Amino acid sequence: MALIVQKYGGTSVGTVELIKHVAKRVVATKQQGNEVVVVVSAMAGETNRLLALAQQLSETPDERERDVLLASGEQASSSLLSLAIKDLGFRARSFLGHQVRIETDKAYGKARIKRIDSTRIKRALKDGEIVVVAGFQGVDEEDNITTLGRGGSDTSAVAMAAALNAKVCEIYTDVEGVFTTDPDICPKARKLIRISFEEMIEMASTGAKVLQIRSVELAKRLAVPVHVRSSFNEAEGTWVVEEDKGMDEVIVSGVTYDKDEAKITLLKVPDRPGLAAQIFSPIAEANIVVDMIIQNASEDGTTDLTFTVPKADYKKAMSLVEKTATAIRAEGVRVDSNIAKVSIVGVGMRTHAGVAAKMFQVLAREGINIEMISTSEIKISVVINEKQTEHAVRVLHETFIEKQGNL
Repeated sequence: MALIVQKYGGTSVGTVELIKHVAKRVVATKQQGNEVVVVVSAMAGETNRLLALAQQLSETPDERERDVLLASGEQASSSLLSLAIKDLGFRARSFLGHQVRIETDKAYGKARIKRIDSTRIKRALKDGEIVVVAGFQGVDEEDNITTLGRGGSDTSAVAMAAALNAKVCEIYTDVEGVFTTDPDICPKARKLIRISFEEMIEMASTGAKVLQIRSVELAKRLAVPVHVRSSFNEAEGTWVVEEDKGMDEVIVSGVTYDKDEAKITLLKVPDRPGLAAQIFSPIAEANIVVDMIIQNASEDGTTDLTFTVPKADYKKAMSLVEKTATAIRAEGVRVDSNIAKVSIVGVGMRTHAGVAAKMFQVLAREGINIEMISTSEIKISVVINEKQTEHAVRVLHETFIEKQGNL
């Protein structure tokens, strides 16, 4: 008997009929002789609806109360799925984050899981029940409700699989797996059968929406095999696993994009030790993630400093940066929210030269200006004008995926 953790996203449980369909799928897994733990997201659109209600009352809602509100979406879907499973004649029990003690830190809206007490879940499984857990949520050490950020149910599922030593964590969504790029932009995008944890982390961090980056980082650290597949058919999906020898033969595995970032520039920053820490410390304390950072060469004792943050956080970041700019006597602050980050990702970059040069040549040929560049061992990212995103993705996919190896 294997223990399987399944996660169903919002589009998979978006209506009563879809919840009934998921219940049948869960029951089928149980009937195959498996123990089953299901993690569910809120119904499609519910989190946005709740957030909009909060913003009607406050432009910047109190973070603690916002988490209390948003967590209710998963409470509803976990209860509804349990009801549907019971209606099929099987035993089921739903649990919220505090009931199974998914303990997190205190970073409201972006909390990280510290530990899970699996005692009640194991007891329910021993009693023959299918366990349904509300994803996306937990509690801090003072029992305040916390949420894990967009896509946080993925992380809930991976953490649950690790805590229970599950055979696999199946992530069910509205696509059949991880594709080489967004099929809506590039019809020639193809599904990957296998992808390494490292590649999936880079793809998630550069815009791929299939998995939340924290969930992949956690799966890699805890060695949890992840199977991304569609909840609407039985097709094999994409396995996210440890890198094997054959993976580095493929130079580029995917092309990703992210339109949810904004670029902030501090102008004429005095060039002296300690100012970078003074600029970024308040941003870090506000739990705002900084992505790309570029500092221009110093001229006349000053320098321009540019960095990117999530678009949802740029107003908060701007208010912090403006205070710092005044304190350090920078000339001013400029923001651009009409940008996009486009990236190519592949473990094969480690052993193949000329990838960056080829990427830059292709973009230059197409008249696409590069505003910022960031690289890692297996990734190259550029910031461009948002209007050119789709064109950039298509030409890079054609160059590196459809004509793989022609460097």
